[in-house]
Amino acid sequence: MAKDLRVSKLGFGCLGLSGAYNAPISEEIGISIIKHAFEIGITFFDTPDFYGPNTANEILIGKALKQLPRENVQLATKFGVVKFDMSDVVVNGSLEYARTCYEANLKRLSVDYIDLYYQHRIDTPIPIEETMGELKKLVEEGKIKYIGLSEASPDTIRRAHKVHPITAVQIEWSLWTRDIEEEIVPLCRDLGIGVVPYSLLGRGFFAGKAIVESLSSSTHLRVTGENVDMNKVSYSRIEKLAEKQGCTPAQLALAWVLHQGNDVVPIPGATKIKNLDDNIGSIGCQAHKGTFRRDF
Repeated sequence: MAKDLRVSKLGFGCLGLSGAYNAPISEEIGISIIKHAFEIGITFFDTPDFYGPNTANEILIGKALKQLPRENVQLATKFGVVKFDMSDVVVNGSLEYARTCYEANLKRLSVDYIDLYYQHRIDTPIPIEETMGELKKLVEEGKIKYIGLSEASPDTIRRAHKVHPITAVQIEWSLWTRDIEEEIVPLCRDLGIGVVPYSLLGRGFFAGKAIVESLSSSTHLRVTGENVDMNKVSYSRIEKLAEKQGCTPAQLALAWVLHQGNDVVPIPGATKIKNLDDNIGSIGCQAHKGTFRRDF
């Protein structure tokens, strides 16, 4: 096994294919989008075990992978979230649950191994050392190649990394969300851990003026009450800067995250091939290759 997990500089977040902030798309369209992403240079695909009704996202990814060369694809999935909605988040990091989830991941994805396996959310009552110990066994058994954490605190990252090297930390990072720059990004760089940002467009905020003009109907805290007008001003500034650079606000937002460093691999998504080409293909994913560094 190579010392580094090498992936395309841009990954593809598969959440939107099964519906999250949008209506789900058909399986046929979803597969065509994944295949097109691969054709324009994206080889790193990200999903977890609960996206979509009845974990449909992993099943969709599995069907798409059958039409792609598995050895040229880096597949990331996750475990640990039992329930996730606006009212409640239930997580489980027990050893038994981790292994049970892994077997279910493989079955839905129809693969023999997983390249990067994340603990999706941290089960704080269970010491991270215990969960990492079980994931380390999965690596030793050849069932997963690398271990990741999602939305973990600096202390959790440090403790987990002592048990087994963490390859990547997935966390929200965009022009809209920058609090990780103070401690988490420097920590990951000190430990040689890659950063995988999601929600690069601010959950649609940078997608276009039409989105911004409808913010008042949103339930997101950043776009309710007095925050609406403040964020409209922010969007207007981004829009003017994008116009100066000859691109769209979405392209500018994606390019900003993309150029935070070679250890940063953003995972934008798309539900239409045109959007994929406009927002992702336009910033040249074929010209950039990234590396998640792993220390042994």
